[in-house]
This record gives sequence, structure tokens and C-alpha cells, in this order.
Amino acid sequence: MPLLKLKLGRVGDAERLAAIRAAVPKARLIVDANEGWHDNVLGKMLDACTRHGVELVEQPLPADDDEALRNLKHDVLICADESAHDAASLMGLIGKYDAVNIKLDKTGGLTGALAMAHAARAHDFKIMVGCMLASSLAMAPAFLVAQLADYVDLDGPLLLAKDRTPAISYSEGLMQPPSPALWG
Repeated sequence: MPLLKLKLGRVGDAERLAAIRAAVPKARLIVDANEGWHDNVLGKMLDACTRHGVELVEQPLPADDDEALRNLKHDVLICADESAHDAASLMGLIGKYDAVNIKLDKTGGLTGALAMAHAARAHDFKIMVGCMLASSLAMAPAFLVAQLADYVDLDGPLLLAKDRTPAISYSEGLMQPPSPALWG
């Protein structure tokens, strides 16, 4: 079953979400609000996400204004992205988030990302592995961390006008293991 990540965070999100769910009734959905919601719409949007079967909502509130999430009752997983940086940042996320998005760019590389993944599991966080806009060479180590993840969003090379050669291949929406030739 396909997993679609929806970029939301603007006026009209509930209507867009309903239209997408109607168009793809069997798809798995996750939402990235990109810090675009605020306290006044948070409850309404989390309810809409629950109603439409969204599995996870990524960074619904601005990172510097996410205290409203602390101990908030909700039925959809809430994932920290801009609020999560490295293993040391996890303690401040407990009680606000159910999951963390681990990006090698923020953790300092593979070693930091693996440390964050293990620390996240120790604190009962679900794990998403994501990326910034980057080439296949940056995705290869992220692929290793993705083996520990519940959700994977490593599409950075697909968004580039030109990736490196050789590149990581994707088949039917799934990233394939990096070829040894990728490393040079």
C-alpha cells in the first residue's frame, strides 16, 4: 500500500486533506505541517487527520512554540522535525512528541544519527528518517539508519535537477540499497 507524505500548513488544509483521502482511499498518509499550524487550529487539524486516517503529523507547531503539545490528548502520532536535532535534544521532546525525524544533516552524520536512533528507542519514540535536499551520496548512510525506522522519507535525490552518477535507484517508490560503486 503506498505511503504518501502531504505537505500542509496553510489555510484550507482540512479541505485539502479530505480531497486527498477521497482520491486515494487506501493509501497510507502522513502529514508534514512544516510548523504551519498554530494553537487556534491545532485541535481541529489533529481531529481532521484522525478522521482521515493519517498515521503521523510532522512538526505541526513552530519549534519555538510547541509547548502546547505537552500532554495534549491526540489519536495521531505527532513527530518532531525542526524541534529534534540530536540525541541531546530528545529529553526536551518527551511529553510533546511521539516520534522524531532523524536527519543526518542535523545530527552531524551517521554516528550521530545512529546515537539518536538508539536514544529515541530508549525513550519510546517512533522513528522517522528524513533528509534535506541532497544527493545520493548523502542518502546512502541515511539508508543504514532507515533500517531502524518506522517511517522513511529519503527522497532528496529525486528532487534534484541532476544527481551524481552512479545514483541510488528507486523502484515503485522504494529506495534500493546503494550500489558499492556509489562510494567511488
